[in-house]
Amino acid sequence: MITGSPEQPVEYKRGKEKFSKLEKAEEIPGKMARQAKENKLMHSVLENDKELIEEGKLITESVNQNLSSFVPDLIFRNLVNDYKLAKQLYGEMIIRKLTGYDPSFVEKNIKLPEFREELRKNIEDNIKKLRQDELINKEGEVTDQGIRLGALVLYTEELDKLRIKGLGEKKEKKKDIYGDKKDYVAYRKTRYRDIAIRQSVKTAVRRQHKELLKEDLRIYEREKKGGISIIYALDASGSMKGEKIRMGKRAGVALAYKAISERNKVGLIVFGEEVKKVVAPTLDFDEILRSITTIRARSETDLSATIHKAIELFGNTRETKHLILLTDALPTKGKKPEEETLRAVSIARDQQITISVIGISLDKDGEKLAKSIIEISEGRLYKVKSLENLDMLILEDYYCV
Repeated sequence: MITGSPEQPVEYKRGKEKFSKLEKAEEIPGKMARQAKENKLMHSVLENDKELIEEGKLITESVNQNLSSFVPDLIFRNLVNDYKLAKQLYGEMIIRKLTGYDPSFVEKNIKLPEFREELRKNIEDNIKKLRQDELINKEGEVTDQGIRLGALVLYTEELDKLRIKGLGEKKEKKKDIYGDKKDYVAYRKTRYRDIAIRQSVKTAVRRQHKELLKEDLRIYEREKKGGISIIYALDASGSMKGEKIRMGKRAGVALAYKAISERNKVGLIVFGEEVKKVVAPTLDFDEILRSITTIRARSETDLSATIHKAIELFGNTRETKHLILLTDALPTKGKKPEEETLRAVSIARDQQITISVIGISLDKDGEKLAKSIIEISEGRLYKVKSLENLDMLILEDYYCV
């Protein structure tokens, strides 16, 4: 029964108990509030909000170019004082999105006073919009929401590309849940479909039996397959800055999406002068996506430390273990980096880990080392001729595991 009046709080009665009307609940800041923001971002990206998507691309590219913060005055000054140096620092995409003009047009008109004023205003307005959308903070640094948007845009762009190309799939025989046919053995109680008819008849003929007897029956012995665990090791040394790191990230997203959707685990190692970031093999696509999005390129290359870290992350599981190394250079860290790398590869192979090398514009020495790595580890070498097809090469290697 409900009692009350406009002047008095409403009371709800249930038996002898009374309950005062509850006040309107307020959203408590925290996980639920963050989740609501993320859902809104995802909805906007999926609904093809072009302005927000362009902002997401700008955020992602700032990470790829190692831009620490968006400071309007500093960016404007760099463009005006030394355009060629600024172009190396920011890259064409950032210049285009912040100024609203094609980089070649900016370069031609950068000395005109009236154009400079318009340039300054455009840069300030675009950065102000990033701040209003909470993609950067007051200092111009990328926020968690900015990273999340960048990750969503990276994910949807790569997925759209893969769908056009058929997800890089190869037609293959459907795998039986009982395992692959490996050999023939004497009959034991099993499924009818596992009886090897042809081999059983051959056995009966060889024994000169007129009828097929039970002892002549042969069945397929099936080799059970465990899961696959793959670690994607991405070189984030200084030479990978820009287009290489951008396409390397997209390839990592493609690998993670495809492998995890097939219930295979994917891990991540970001390496340079040292191992910078690791994610143990997991089925959590969101964790891999966010980690890939935040990768920045800097420093030297240490392949040996990367392989040792992969061995540690794989552990002693009975899964198929495979490491993919994406790099554009020889290891440069250590007293004898090549020897240390091959020693680490040998240890990995002893742990049943295969290694493939995806080489971007490797020189002769780099290619020689890559060939030694795959010989020892029984992996594969892919020489990247077009960065645009890097994701397809990574998927090709995945299907070969």
